[in-house]
Amino acid sequence: MSERIVMRVGEALVAGGPPGTAAEPEVVIGELDGPFGTAFANQMASQVKGHTKVLAIMNTDTMVRPATLMVSKVTVNKERYTNILMGTVQGATANGVLDAVRNGDIPKEKANDLGIIISVWLNPLVATADDLDHKILFDIHRKATAMAIHKAMNNEPDIDWLLENQEQIVHKYYQMGLDGKI
Repeated sequence: MSERIVMRVGEALVAGGPPGTAAEPEVVIGELDGPFGTAFANQMASQVKGHTKVLAIMNTDTMVRPATLMVSKVTVNKERYTNILMGTVQGATANGVLDAVRNGDIPKEKANDLGIIISVWLNPLVATADDLDHKILFDIHRKATAMAIHKAMNNEPDIDWLLENQEQIVHKYYQMGLDGKI
């Protein structure tokens, strides 16, 4: 049996596709029979208009394991945006979770004992993009989900790396402000 996973936190950013296809998931992973499980159940029961929480599913009645709760970082108020979020991105998220199990980041024997809460960022641009490539969007969100889980389960970046690199890391949007681009 694997060690107890009380709570792990991670994030990832995967970009490089057409405009609007970048993914920036943030994950919290933990045992369902502890404080994380209480948070998971409270999130499911506490729906908020425009930020509905849904389970990551492979298809309309095939939930992924570990149970994964998706929460949108962007207010969902357009039908097309909702359909993309609850279709392409929901399926990509579910596949990214299974990739993390397959890769060994989540122990297979813990798949029924763990839960994941994932904050999903989907650029509102997708609601107006006439040429949106759903395959690229799917692949980017799948990769970002697996990457965020990997980082969470491996406590990356670790504190030593952060301390060593603190002065070299400049937040992208801060730098853009310094350069006068925002």
